[in-house]
Amino acid sequence: MESEKDFTVQYPSAPPAEPPMPEFRRRTPPPPPAADGTQTPPPKPPRPDFSKLGLWGAHDPAIYRDPASGSYFAFCTHQNVYKSEDMISWSHIGHIIEETPEEAFAWTNSRGLWAPDIIKVGGEYRMYCSNSSFGVRLSCIYLAVSGKPEGPYTYRGIVVKTNSNSPVNAIDANLVTDEQTGEQYMAFGSFWGGIRLIKLDPETGLAEDKTEAEDGRTADSALGVTIACRPKWCDGGIEGAYIRFNPETGYYYLFVSYGSLSNDYNIRVGRSRTIKGPYLDYNGRPMTDTEDYELKTGTMIACGYRFENSRGWMGPGHNSVINDNGDWFLICHIRPYAVYGFVSSTMHVRRIAWVDGWPCISPENYAGERPQPIPHDAIAGRYEWLTLSPTMPQSVIGSAPATLTLSGTMHISSYTRCKWELSGDDEVFIDMTGGHTIRARALPAWDHENSRPTLVLTGLTNDGVAVWAKRVGDIPARRLPPGGGGPTV
Repeated sequence: MESEKDFTVQYPSAPPAEPPMPEFRRRTPPPPPAADGTQTPPPKPPRPDFSKLGLWGAHDPAIYRDPASGSYFAFCTHQNVYKSEDMISWSHIGHIIEETPEEAFAWTNSRGLWAPDIIKVGGEYRMYCSNSSFGVRLSCIYLAVSGKPEGPYTYRGIVVKTNSNSPVNAIDANLVTDEQTGEQYMAFGSFWGGIRLIKLDPETGLAEDKTEAEDGRTADSALGVTIACRPKWCDGGIEGAYIRFNPETGYYYLFVSYGSLSNDYNIRVGRSRTIKGPYLDYNGRPMTDTEDYELKTGTMIACGYRFENSRGWMGPGHNSVINDNGDWFLICHIRPYAVYGFVSSTMHVRRIAWVDGWPCISPENYAGERPQPIPHDAIAGRYEWLTLSPTMPQSVIGSAPATLTLSGTMHISSYTRCKWELSGDDEVFIDMTGGHTIRARALPAWDHENSRPTLVLTGLTNDGVAVWAKRVGDIPARRLPPGGGGPTV
């Protein structure tokens, strides 16, 4: 590594400010009854003008970079589509599919378009759309195609459809290609029965196995293989599957969301050498484990959290992932923390740093920062520390004070005494004694809570628990108290 005098950290600039969170009205109270007792239905609330709301309302984002134009797109639930040239500034570009196909509506009796995903095959853009209503298995995933990502899209057909007799729910499509064979697959599923993987016909993009049961749903035999599920005793809260292959590690990574999207959503990961699995977490547990009574299956890399000087965030989930010429990013929806009451979702883009072959995400929203050599002296300082431990239900994790000194000692909450060292360009190793260690990567970032550039750490303990830290200041110029405890921060 270069000597510290030869380089300085290049921090990102302040990103564009987002507008304040709007107050979407979920329903309008009905007017008072007429004199004769008749009741007029409540008026439909006006559709928000998303072009003026920034990323508020973005939900279930599927990231895509168009190889033809180089532009980034985020395709979201309710037909909200966003476009960007840098994944920092986004513009709302409106609908891509104006009407729910009649064949889909005839099956689901719903006009809802949820959680689309896109893949390009030859010159054809294939958009896979979920059509359903909340809390039911009467659902389908249909395919529409276009010559450009913005559309217009032409309906091609239903890929898979389910009802209350099905072992899985036909929503939340994700498209993935087998790196060895070139075969195309679709992961899907939500709650009931977990996550499935089916093979697609490469010519049409529809399901290779089109077998239907007597009631018109996709037959159980044609629903593919289960690649992730929740324990038998749990309500089945798993959805939003997303699979990506990392050529540097040789693994397929399966990202899923656990819990409820409106409060305790959290993102977990397993990996496999083959596209069909088995997908195992950091500790070797299969993502199909149905005997997990501690809810620790899946390496949890994001959950609700709160740094100081902030309201905090809850429910990160239904993520997508992009490998952008070797730079990896995770995109998810997330909500401001609220103990009670409805709050809107927005979209976050987080840089991924790879640690021991596992994806670890930045604790701060992307502002254009790039990985780079980090000097030892730049890392030393006062931090806010987060240990993202799985809980049931998943709680919003609060930060604790920590200090990394120039001499290589580390203190968390003034009591935990550790040692740290910098290796390579940006790799931080922390020895917590007693066999407990942490490996992390240091990244420049924009501190959104304090509106200034900073450094962050993201990594894993040696038992697979994610840790985040954010540098918030220099160490006060005073001695440590007797006994080696950390300074008051």
